[in-house]
Amino acid sequence: MKKILLILGLLCCVITSTKAQVVGVDVGDIAPEIDLPDTKGNNIALSSLRGELVLVDFWASWCGPCIKEQPTLLKMYNAYPDKFTIYSVSMDTKKPLWLGAIAKGKLPWTQVSDLKYWTSPVVGDYMLQSVPLNFLVDKNGIILAKNIHGKALEDMVKSIVE
Repeated sequence: MKKILLILGLLCCVITSTKAQVVGVDVGDIAPEIDLPDTKGNNIALSSLRGELVLVDFWASWCGPCIKEQPTLLKMYNAYPDKFTIYSVSMDTKKPLWLGAIAKGKLPWTQVSDLKYWTSPVVGDYMLQSVPLNFLVDKNGIILAKNIHGKALEDMVKSIVE
């Protein structure tokens, strides 16, 4: 009986100490779902892009560093059309400014926003404190990297898709 209790106790320790995969914003976590309207008002869920490498990119039309990064994102988006995509979440509150920035930058990828700025539910889900902020998510929805920009982002995407 003591051996059975000892074995059961050991099993309980092993089971409770294993870290189950969780929804969160740390590398290795499952990216929280986002389901917001696109520029035409149609909701697009982040999970609808499963099967592809996805950069979840939080930005705004008034954010200088966000705009500065767009040519690099456009280059990567065009370089890997069937292997890499971008899901941009705007923190804008004025639709004309948001749409204008998309048109000016000629940004062809998925663009979503609820135009609620910091009161949007995604702010809490992604612990957003400032933009730009991004998350590189694999084909299964697992976060591979966060807040990765420039050459580091380009190198990581290239190493995954090639």
